[in-house]
Amino acid sequence: MTIIAMTIAGSDSGGGAGIQADLKTFSALGVFGTSVLTAVTAQNTQGVTAIETLSPAMVAAQIDAVLTDMDVGAIKIGMVSSAATAEAIADRLAAYGRRAVLDPVMVATSGDTLLEPGAVDNLKRMLLPLAEIVTPNLPEAALLTGREPAQDDEELARQADSILAMGAGSVLIKGGHGKGAECRDMLFRPGSEPLALVAPRLRTTNDHGTGCTLSAAIAAGRARGESLDEATASAKAYLHAALAAAEGLRIGRGHGPVHHFHRWWPA
Repeated sequence: MTIIAMTIAGSDSGGGAGIQADLKTFSALGVFGTSVLTAVTAQNTQGVTAIETLSPAMVAAQIDAVLTDMDVGAIKIGMVSSAATAEAIADRLAAYGRRAVLDPVMVATSGDTLLEPGAVDNLKRMLLPLAEIVTPNLPEAALLTGREPAQDDEELARQADSILAMGAGSVLIKGGHGKGAECRDMLFRPGSEPLALVAPRLRTTNDHGTGCTLSAAIAAGRARGESLDEATASAKAYLHAALAAAEGLRIGRGHGPVHHFHRWWPA
């Protein structure tokens, strides 16, 4: 049987993040990708110059079109853009009894804001309870909890507990914005000890779309039948390899993409 996953996210015209990164990740990991577009961005390696949000009705119609016809094994949610879009996504996923991998995309790598006012509240209130796992980086976890970015394990655990209390099934707080020789992501699940996923920190400017790629890789693993722990660990390994291989890419003059297809062609 063909394994299928779905991404609900925005388009990145530069090809490094969003829907484009998700579909590349699905394909690289042997999963057929379907997509629900929430917004179109005019974007390249240097920044975002324009955003146009699709209507909530169109977002809902895309979800219905895919889920009424295809056996989707896992769903990933990325850029939500507007409060009304978050509401439409939550309504349709609840109608189908589906949960998702939620990447709370709020700010692009360039620093550009990707959410309209009010969207964060709806994301927290409507989408977090539908997330089997939410994957914020350190700044995003701080925004979700109304706190400063965590500087130690105690604060990290407090923020994770706060996000779990909002209804998320589990929380992966990513350490890419941290310091030190290692990049440590921490997976928090109710009733279990935190699981540390550690890799050497890579110094590269080709890091655009890392969050999209990681969450899409988790969804691909879940679609393949991996446990949440297995899918998270395999996604971390895939992203690390894609980041390492990206050093040879020469795309744009800003933050270039990771190398999604590093297994098939060298940079």
